[in-house]
Amino acid sequence: MKVDRAFLRSKVGRRIFLLFISCALVPIIVLAVLSYNRVTEELEQQSKTRLFQGAKSAGVLVFERLTFLSAEMKRVSLNVDRGSGPLNQSSTLPPKITSDSKFFSAVALLTVQGNCISLLGSMKEVPPLTPSEANHVNSGKTLLSTFHASGKTPRIVMRQRLPGSQAEPAILVAEIDENYLVQDLPETACPPMAELCILDHSGKMLFPSESDFDSLPANNLSRMVHGPAGGFDWKHGDKEYFAVFWSLFTKYEFFTPKWIIVMREPRDEVLAPRNDFRNNFISILILTFLVVLLLSSKQIKRSLIPLEKLQEGTRGIAGRDLKTRVSVKSGDEFEELADAFNTMAGRLEKQFDAMVTMNEIDRSVLSALSTEKIVVAVLARLGELFPCDCAGLALFPRSDDSHGELYINIECSAKNIRMESIQLIPGEMQALEANPEMLVLPMAGKAPEYLSSLSEYGMKSFLVLPIVVNKKLSGLMALGYTDPSALADEDRIHARQLADQIAVALSSARLIEDLEEFSWGTLHALARAIDAKSPWTAGHSERVTSVALQIGTVMKLSQKDLDDLHRAGLLHDIGKLGVSAEILDKPGKLTEEEFALMRQHPELGARILEPITAYRAVIPLVLYHHENYDGSGYPEGLSGERIPLGARIFALADVYDALISDRPYRPAMENRKVLDSIRSGAGNEFDPKVVEAFFEVIKTQKG
Repeated sequence: MKVDRAFLRSKVGRRIFLLFISCALVPIIVLAVLSYNRVTEELEQQSKTRLFQGAKSAGVLVFERLTFLSAEMKRVSLNVDRGSGPLNQSSTLPPKITSDSKFFSAVALLTVQGNCISLLGSMKEVPPLTPSEANHVNSGKTLLSTFHASGKTPRIVMRQRLPGSQAEPAILVAEIDENYLVQDLPETACPPMAELCILDHSGKMLFPSESDFDSLPANNLSRMVHGPAGGFDWKHGDKEYFAVFWSLFTKYEFFTPKWIIVMREPRDEVLAPRNDFRNNFISILILTFLVVLLLSSKQIKRSLIPLEKLQEGTRGIAGRDLKTRVSVKSGDEFEELADAFNTMAGRLEKQFDAMVTMNEIDRSVLSALSTEKIVVAVLARLGELFPCDCAGLALFPRSDDSHGELYINIECSAKNIRMESIQLIPGEMQALEANPEMLVLPMAGKAPEYLSSLSEYGMKSFLVLPIVVNKKLSGLMALGYTDPSALADEDRIHARQLADQIAVALSSARLIEDLEEFSWGTLHALARAIDAKSPWTAGHSERVTSVALQIGTVMKLSQKDLDDLHRAGLLHDIGKLGVSAEILDKPGKLTEEEFALMRQHPELGARILEPITAYRAVIPLVLYHHENYDGSGYPEGLSGERIPLGARIFALADVYDALISDRPYRPAMENRKVLDSIRSGAGNEFDPKVVEAFFEVIKTQKG
């Protein structure tokens, strides 16, 4: 393999060569490390899985053998003939016991008198039963116990109650032969190279009796005693193991809480495949290096520093850093590309700034709900969008498109906005109508009359953009320049876009004003229609509304709350449309049935307004305007702060207007008596805070 080494004479070539090598080798090394770790994890996981399966299999075999031994003891107990007399050392038993010595090393009968009658082998001393153990044995189950003595093999003992009806109970005791219990267990249940041990519930070793399993870590031993299963790392001397434990629960059958099956496997045996992988990786790395060397010698021909600079500049542009510029002095195409990049970045910066400003102006304009806010939003930001020296925005009322108001902003600053009246003469109007897109007016001669205020500031040129709403001239925007060359084509396009946005905003604002005017007119008409049902209540709704608004103003309610008061006041008695005129105009006292019908008008009003989504905030005020502060009102008997504040205000305003007005059942009361009645009702019928605000209103009116 022949490699062109000429590029290595260059510092840049050597640098880029190293970059190639790094780009090729680093990922491979990273991949190898990740693979190495992954293989290690997988081998460890497989080992733990095998060990868990082996521990479970060993536990099942041990439990089966314990169960078999329990059954064998029952068979032995059935062959014991106790006769009719009490058992003692001199008792003779028929030779009916058959028990294979491979199961038990010793079998004996224990009596309550302490007699121990040996049936097989020599039974060592067995501690007496505790009350709980006695209960377990008396229930007919087998008791499994382990006994440990220093330096001796642990004893595993089973005890059963000897069946029979004799008055003297006896316990059959059998010491299990350990060899039978674990016979062929490692070969049957353990994976290759794995080792097994069995602990009792206290963590003491049962099998094997002598081995390095005695070096179990204390912290893991505690986990095994108190946990059902788990895995851990085990280091003994210079050897390391993967180990698991699994609990064989024997509580129900044998009373002892559990036995613990522990299985381990040497770590170096488990991870042997990983070591092979590590050895093969070096060969792969060398081969990769040679391939990269060949490819890099054929591809690296020129310096990549300019390209890196251009790449950095591109990233800056992509990250919205439009002030990014690159400096390349290579004397070749890279330098030309860098110059083109800088030119492009400059234009992008200007266009992006213009777009951002346009969007901000658009949001401000389109969100404005009044013409005054539209004017301020536009003129305050024009200087950021256009390099103009002054600006003007003229608006013409719908009734007269020749007379209007011109808002002037000198030096395009938000602090220099002023307004003056203007008039369009017929010739100027025709020029604007003939050029609906824009007019560029050089100030070679006399400026149009509507621009005279702006031309006084030495403007050499104007860009005028008519604003048309519904095919009618509704305004114009004028930009003044002392340097006509500063007016670029892009500025004209943006100015036309802005003028169109202003037209949309003006149309929306005027529509909202029309809708608002129509809405209030409809409400007033509806209030008069409600009051017109009875000649005694003419103007009642509007008067109550006026008093409520004055109280709300004194209480410093927000404009939204005042608007809700206004609407609710005009509609608070709309439910009376459902009450007959005979009841409304009855000159005498209403009967209980008539008064019950009259009391329904708040709920009727709420149901009438319910379908109108825009009046959701009004409905509670209509529904509860006859609730009393002390809870004696209707329709729900609400009290205190549970009554909406607007309803508490209407409760007072409604009563006040009713008392000072003539009614068919009584004449109007004197104003002094009305005020005394309201003052005495504070805290009972009326909210004391509302009463206090009401008298502030009265005081202001008298002043």
